[in-house]
Amino acid sequence: MSADRLEALCNRLEAALSRLESSGAGGAAAAEGEPAAFVEAYDQIISEKVGAFLSLSQQIGGDVQTQAAMVEAGFKAVRSVLVTASKCKQPSTAVLQSLLQPISQQISACQEFREQNRRSNFFNHLSAISESVPALGWVSVTPKPGPYVKEMSDAGQFYTNRVLKEYKGNDQKHVDWVKAYLGAMTETVAYIKQHHTTGVSWNRQGTEATATAAAAPAPAAAPAGAPAPPPGGAPPPVTAAPAAAEDSAARAGLFAALNQGGGVTSGLKKVSRDQMTHKNPELRGSSVVKAKEAPVKSTTSTSRTQAVKKPPVFNLQGNKWCVEFQENNKEIVIEETATRQVVYIYKCVGSTIQVKGKVNNI
Repeated sequence: MSADRLEALCNRLEAALSRLESSGAGGAAAAEGEPAAFVEAYDQIISEKVGAFLSLSQQIGGDVQTQAAMVEAGFKAVRSVLVTASKCKQPSTAVLQSLLQPISQQISACQEFREQNRRSNFFNHLSAISESVPALGWVSVTPKPGPYVKEMSDAGQFYTNRVLKEYKGNDQKHVDWVKAYLGAMTETVAYIKQHHTTGVSWNRQGTEATATAAAAPAPAAAPAGAPAPPPGGAPPPVTAAPAAAEDSAARAGLFAALNQGGGVTSGLKKVSRDQMTHKNPELRGSSVVKAKEAPVKSTTSTSRTQAVKKPPVFNLQGNKWCVEFQENNKEIVIEETATRQVVYIYKCVGSTIQVKGKVNNI
């Protein structure tokens, strides 16, 4: 039997086993302690598609490898939510937000890393990930998570095309890197269509989900070969500059001031007649000019301004959802959204804002 036929037979057997497990418990585990069928299917995406992406990122190295570790942590955070869904009933909005927090943190980490490294030689790589990594939030999308992942993947197409244009014919591993990342997104869309067509499949016979039900994902690993972070403790004391260097700097500043010519006196304070000792006899005994008392500034207006508390705002103004001055409000949900709308959030403290659907910008 040839190797191709043997591989095809193994794939058919694995597919048949997955169908048997799904039909036996609605996608739950076939035996106690084993992961559900849709969790195992997602594990295959992580091991194969995401694994290939991580391998190529490691070959490229640098900022690409660092950001790829954040992407890996994001995929693992999604897996934690899927494990919870296989064991628990659909939770309340507040609990769901807590379960999704690790995913949100990794998405933000990817985007902040791009902003902090705009001068990177791999800025197009970082931007391709930053623009499309919100696709990991599909576990909170209903009723069409698959199209949502496709839209987010297309959002990074501008930068993936720039990577292909720059490296095609020059360095094949960058081209393969783009294909591997887009392949992981495409495989995720196919996975969603098969297991979570209208949203995450929660276990109706499961237990109540809690904020700690999902295991926290492992933190993004440091790139291979990178130096270990320094141990904690107080920073080393700053050593004083040598006296010779200080004298040299002082002389340089003096010469620079003298080279201004007539402008050197522009910063001097004008002395009035009552402050001149030869014009004011009262000053001749002490030769000291009394300083004028500075007027006391009133703090009434400042304290009044700080004490003003504006009313909370939550409404749709044209194509803009305005969420302002909200305090400790955990039930803010924006449901009727459109792709042309934006969400404006200003001075909200201790509040949770959930956006259902897709908007143009937040």
